[in-house]
Amino acid sequence: MKPQVQPNKIVVLSGSGVSAESGLPTFRDAKGLWNSYSWQELASPEGWHKHPEAVLAFYNERREKAWQAQPNAAHIAIASLESAYEVVIVTQNVDALHERAGSRRVVHLHGQLAYARGTSEPDPKRYRIDRNPIAMGQLCEDGTQLRPDIVWFGEAVQHFEEAEEHVATAARVLVVGTSLTVYPAASLVRYADRSAQKVLVALDMEEVPHGFTFLQGRAAELVPVLAAKWLSEAQTAS
Repeated sequence: MKPQVQPNKIVVLSGSGVSAESGLPTFRDAKGLWNSYSWQELASPEGWHKHPEAVLAFYNERREKAWQAQPNAAHIAIASLESAYEVVIVTQNVDALHERAGSRRVVHLHGQLAYARGTSEPDPKRYRIDRNPIAMGQLCEDGTQLRPDIVWFGEAVQHFEEAEEHVATAARVLVVGTSLTVYPAASLVRYADRSAQKVLVALDMEEVPHGFTFLQGRAAELVPVLAAKWLSEAQTAS
């Protein structure tokens, strides 16, 4: 049975471009001093087993930088939409900038820096650590070493079926800060209803998904304008 579109629902699909405008580098740019390691060594189960100390140090540094960063105008504008709409954010980002801007419903596909988890399978325990580092020898209550609660290459993304349903039932879909090249997250645009108003905000785009209006430019400049328009439309409708 086809999901019912909810006329007051907005789903935002956000990617690293939004965080980059708050000064947070993308994963590849974040490597910096870590360039002696490949991405397989910093963001894969194999790398974790081979160099756990390096992996923890890399993510401890990313976590601290994410904590120091501040939400930008795009994050704040997206949060403001909650005054008139049901808003769900589905993000590839591992920082908490959407939440810190005031957004209350954020689905993280690739995990969160603010959490650690044990390494037992299949259902590891999860802990909120905020900006605190994870140390070697810091154990979960089940006795396993804590690791970042991040989806590494080769691991399944989180909450994907929930994200599909949210996109399918949204009357408005905003894609921002992603080039739609990372799968399976990029495939979520396919679930948007034909009747939904669909907007994509990005600096560059090789191919705009069918049915989307492409607004080229910085998220911090374009998203507040779009949010103001949608809030005005909600006010007029009421």
